[in-house]
Amino acid sequence: MQQTTEYQPGLTIRTLRLEAPVDHGLARPPAIGPDAPADVALPADTLELFARVVTGTDGADKPYLVFLQGGPGGEAPRPSLTTSTPSWLRRALQDYQVVMLDQRGTGLSTPVGSTLGPRRTAPGLTGVLASTTPAQQAAYLQHFRADSIVADCELVRQALGAEQWTVLGQSFGGFTSLHYLATHPESLAGALITGGLPPVDHTIEEVYGTTWELMIGKSEEHHRRFPGDRARLAELTERAAAGEIVLPNGDVVSPERFRTVGHGLGMSWGSERLHHLLERDHTSSAFAADLEGMLPFGGRNPLYSVLHESSMADGVSTRWAADRTMPDAVAADPTLFGGEHLHRSLFTEDSLLAPFAEAADLLAEVEWAELYPAEALRRADVPVAAAVYSNDAYVPRDFSLEAAALLPDARVYETSAHEHNGLGAGEDVLDHLIGLLQGTRWR
Repeated sequence: MQQTTEYQPGLTIRTLRLEAPVDHGLARPPAIGPDAPADVALPADTLELFARVVTGTDGADKPYLVFLQGGPGGEAPRPSLTTSTPSWLRRALQDYQVVMLDQRGTGLSTPVGSTLGPRRTAPGLTGVLASTTPAQQAAYLQHFRADSIVADCELVRQALGAEQWTVLGQSFGGFTSLHYLATHPESLAGALITGGLPPVDHTIEEVYGTTWELMIGKSEEHHRRFPGDRARLAELTERAAAGEIVLPNGDVVSPERFRTVGHGLGMSWGSERLHHLLERDHTSSAFAADLEGMLPFGGRNPLYSVLHESSMADGVSTRWAADRTMPDAVAADPTLFGGEHLHRSLFTEDSLLAPFAEAADLLAEVEWAELYPAEALRRADVPVAAAVYSNDAYVPRDFSLEAAALLPDARVYETSAHEHNGLGAGEDVLDHLIGLLQGTRWR
């Protein structure tokens, strides 16, 4: 393990780099498609993990809290007390040293990505995936789910010499935390989960069918607030169909992709931000730049697109579930938005995702291993405090409460005061959960 120490106002930051196997040997690798050979060689046997251990001025002897970012495909936030992100860090440092792990394939942990070459040159994959076949890419990327991330966490915990630590999981990080509880409860002193208790024993069709209905509700709520936006959206969708909506890099936005601009409606700021985008002239550079920033799936974090549906695939294949379960009412009405609903066509539209297209097709046919076994969760005797957002558009409330009920020592804080981004809205949510975990608060 390599270590360095950095200093910021009020913070000491220890950076860690250590080697991890690509394949932790967790289970027999699933077949990667009917047309792919069964024994595809991985393009690399190891990868590098990067993490920061963040300590306050009086925190050198405090226990560890490992933060698992939402996604998949998002790196850990970069720590600072002089900016507002992450807003929960100051509260966390009162009780913990915070370990911010860049999950494999993100940030500085052997990132997975693509690059634009010289002008008019097609993008290609970078790093270990450069010059690989789609089958090799799929074989490699199948090792980037929650099970492998938990195995990486165990390597980091052991490298720090910690017998146990507490996990804080936001959204997909909460899904990963539930897998951690199922597989390594002995390593956890506690778990804090925000907007991230996944569906257990529900089909992927049930999950996406439910989230489509939730987004219909969010769409109608937006139109009640901003009634003029409905006609504007219909107009812009027609322009998208005519090829007139273009991003700064030249990518043309289809009506299907434009629909995903409503993804932010699941956040506290989403409706206002969407309305302000729609006010702009669609031919302006400001509109193009803002639209690019609001589209949820893209080349900045490619694993979010490539592996997102697999986080809902508990022992099944995905087969482009969001596309398959789109309600007829949504397909017929361009003013109804998608949320975390990935369209297969995105991989032909987005120039930075296009190099992943064939691998994504192979991964959509994989029969994934189970991540959230109910019986193992019932045996996970670890104190858990979980925030469940009543109106969460991405992680349905009812499924979350069912998952919490499986855990023998779970305390649930259900609130309608926050949307899916409640953890990032300040210190309140984390403070509430720490109180539940420590027994100073009861509900």
